[in-house]
Amino acid sequence: MSQQPTQQSFNPYTENGGTILAIAGADFTVIAGDTRQSEGYSIQTRYAPKVFRLTDKATLAVNGFAADGNMFVKKVRQRLEWYRHAHAKDMPIRAIARLIQTMLYARRFFPYYVYNILGGIEEDGTGAVYSFDPVGSYEREACRAAGAAQSLVQPFLDNQIYFKNQTAAPGASFPKHLPLSTVLPLVIDSFTGATERHIEVGDGLEIYVVLANNSSSLQSLLNMRGIQELTATNDGERVFVIRKELKRD
Repeated sequence: MSQQPTQQSFNPYTENGGTILAIAGADFTVIAGDTRQSEGYSIQTRYAPKVFRLTDKATLAVNGFAADGNMFVKKVRQRLEWYRHAHAKDMPIRAIARLIQTMLYARRFFPYYVYNILGGIEEDGTGAVYSFDPVGSYEREACRAAGAAQSLVQPFLDNQIYFKNQTAAPGASFPKHLPLSTVLPLVIDSFTGATERHIEVGDGLEIYVVLANNSSSLQSLLNMRGIQELTATNDGERVFVIRKELKRD
């Protein structure tokens, strides 16, 4: 009786659930993520942030393999710190997007298993969202969702942000950008719905809002409950975070 060969395999990756999204406005960008970290049917922690402030103009959301995501954010922050020391200013968001692309592509043969969404303010004061796949392909978009509930959230954003499958009233047209007072409830509704339908989404919600200098959206933002400002001065761009609870079951 001949012995059959055995195959050995090595898989260093796992999927840790959660969902992230970002929406760009005329003079702001909203980046959000839930805080649940899970594997299969086990919840590892109920507070694992997926959105990280990089500069006063840029915020990065990561989702996928949590260990790779945390290490990647650490390396991006290190590169931005080197740039700050060398040039005495923060790297603009378009350059950060290219930096992330080259960092991901350099590891394409053993990639960081993370889906990144970069959101912030461009040098001309407009909101910007850049989405990345694990090996560095990226594009600028008006909105993007990623993670476990992407298939639930992205169609909702396509309908509400891009106005897909909607018909404008006679003599009217859809706006190019929605106001912040409309975008924030959409973000909260997206995660509330995803939490109801997906076991890997829930516990908490962190919404980061990056405002351009002298943004007209500031007043509507300050009326929100549970808001905290992360920037130290009122000059230039400003970053705020709103934390809310999601279902914990």
